[in-house]
Amino acid sequence: MVYTPYDFNESVRHRTEYIEERLRDGSPVAGISYEGGVLLLTLRRTQRKIFEIYDRLMFAGLGNQSDLEIIRVGAIDFAHQEGYARSPDDVTIQRVVGFAISPGIKRAFGDVLNAPFVVRALFAEMGKTPEEDLFYTLNYDGEFVPLSWAAAVAGTPEAEEQMIRQLVPEDAEGAPDLQTALRRALRAWTVGRLWAMDAHLEEEGAESLSEERIESFLREQLQDLQVEAAILDRFTKRERKFRLLKEDEILPALP
Repeated sequence: MVYTPYDFNESVRHRTEYIEERLRDGSPVAGISYEGGVLLLTLRRTQRKIFEIYDRLMFAGLGNQSDLEIIRVGAIDFAHQEGYARSPDDVTIQRVVGFAISPGIKRAFGDVLNAPFVVRALFAEMGKTPEEDLFYTLNYDGEFVPLSWAAAVAGTPEAEEQMIRQLVPEDAEGAPDLQTALRRALRAWTVGRLWAMDAHLEEEGAESLSEERIESFLREQLQDLQVEAAILDRFTKRERKFRLLKEDEILPALP
């Protein structure tokens, strides 16, 4: 059997359509820098979605849980090898994503004889100041994008754009405090979820997303899902900078 470039292109197109359809209903992840660190937030049913990778690095994503687990373990292994062979300060999100994770995902996507990764992932790295914080979004085809201040992964690229607008409003000045960051992340999650699920929103435009509609949708989602939020704490004296937020820290931000 002769395998032609046309066959390859057709296969890639079908794989792309398949993956994007699977990701559309995924629970978005919002990431934002705040004055005391970095926050990642999502909503989930049972399994945890946000994980520590290394001292100042954390990770979350949407898609197949088994694929996310492969990425999580790969990132942890690489980070610890880097920290041992070099120094903890040399372990960066750029090296983890660019050298360890992205090439494997890219190879899997191009290998039409094997299953691709069904994921969109978000990595965060905390700096000494909010200006030094970094986010990397990683797509199912291995392409990644570095971002500052905020980042999002959602069911569609258009939903991610709408989330960023909520995370960094036009009138935003400087890094927010934790409660403001939580409220923005919750609102971004809600808008991202709505935008990916409701095909009419692209025609209606962002103006149709009223405060009442957003809060009502979030209340509906909270009946089945629970908020998961984690931070990298810039000023903690504990050895671990990563921690999951407690329920009493999240409750004030809920509608």
